[in-house]
Amino acid sequence: MALPLPDRGLDFGDGLFETMLYAQGRLFYPKLHLDRLQSGLKTLGFPDCLGTARIHLNKVVAELPSLNISRAAVRLTITRGSGPRGYAPPIECQPRVIIAVEADKANWNGALEPATLGLATTRLASQTQLAGIKHLNRLEQVLAARERLHQSFDEMVMLDSNDDAISVISGNLFVVKAGELITPLLSECGVKGTRRHLLINDWAPALGINVREQRIDVSTLADSDELFFTNSLIGLRPVSCFGNAQWAQWPVFTALRALYWGDNE
Repeated sequence: MALPLPDRGLDFGDGLFETMLYAQGRLFYPKLHLDRLQSGLKTLGFPDCLGTARIHLNKVVAELPSLNISRAAVRLTITRGSGPRGYAPPIECQPRVIIAVEADKANWNGALEPATLGLATTRLASQTQLAGIKHLNRLEQVLAARERLHQSFDEMVMLDSNDDAISVISGNLFVVKAGELITPLLSECGVKGTRRHLLINDWAPALGINVREQRIDVSTLADSDELFFTNSLIGLRPVSCFGNAQWAQWPVFTALRALYWGDNE
């Protein structure tokens, strides 16, 4: 299907997206994804179009079994639609809903093998108005992913302009230190992931593990007892090495991952 032009999502990155895991005949945690999407729509000043997006999403998901798709990434994108030339958005806009499905060809289950982690030179810019939401402008992640390909790491840590660790390219970071979980404070940049939300609010409390959100520097990552990251497609993935630091056991990660899979059986 062709995208009508002009479209402000293509022209200016004026929009939002969510990438959801489809498996076992259903989407995983759709409410959390749609809640974050709603927050982003409000931040960008879009009219309320979540109901329409949900109808289209449900229709697509209902068709997947007949297409012999058992596991896939389902991306829901909403742009502000068309508008006049220039940055200023139209006062009255008609958002566009775009849904793309990519069947699992890369075997995301296999991605749960311990990851090698590098350090990206590309920095995340601070912008408090956009922190937390998943807007369409991902050029920082694109540049970092290009670095990763040239250096053959599985993932890379991304820092902000203050040299604080914020995330990996496609996920949220977690440090285990003395039985406590520490994750970057995302008040100025970064995406507040759905699995991050579940880990902080559900899985860690269920195990009696305290979670702190704070600024984290690179030395804290290297000095951790365990290091792992999360995202919507792989769930939780442990890190085997970062710089000179290496890990071979992840007891806290293993317990949290068991809760994740138990949540989705």
